Amino acid sequence: MADPSQPLQSVDDVDAVTRAVLTASRLLVAVSARSLAAAEDRVTLPQFRLLVVLSTEGSAKLVVLADRLGVKPSTAMRMIDRLIAAGLTDRQINPDNRRETVLRLTDEGRRLVADVTSKRRREIATIVERLTSEQRSALIDALTAFTEAGGEPSAETDAGVLHPLGWADVSSHRES
Repeated sequence: MADPSQPLQSVDDVDAVTRAVLTASRLLVAVSARSLAAAEDRVTLPQFRLLVVLSTEGSAKLVVLADRLGVKPSTAMRMIDRLIAAGLTDRQINPDNRRETVLRLTDEGRRLVADVTSKRRREIATIVERLTSEQRSALIDALTAFTEAGGEPSAETDAGVLHPLGWADVSSHRES
């Protein structure tokens, strides 16, 4: 309920919307951290992002992975080497060009992505269940508009299959 001693904020108040989004992002980061906590001894968040990209892309060349993650190929290679050592990814000869290798998830890597995704989905669903149907509808509209304004692709593919956690193409959002 609004505090009657405080003036109502305009819907056009960019600062108020920014604060609300920042607050929501803290919650989502916390949910993400909790979902990844069980795998912390095996992978870091950047390594997990790489696993998610491989999960959504299938096999990929190193330069493609580096571009998707917004990192240098040498950084991606170090991440891959650690993930191979952990049994979560492997290298294969590219059947289309035998001079190239492609990287892919192992069965264990797929299980890890699925487990973390499942935990995250359950916790988000628990939060969403606390909202009224009107709030849920408004949240869908607001988050869809927000992600479109930010240039983030939908989590749903053309085939109707959900990407596990997003990050399908972060090349326009350079991060290290």
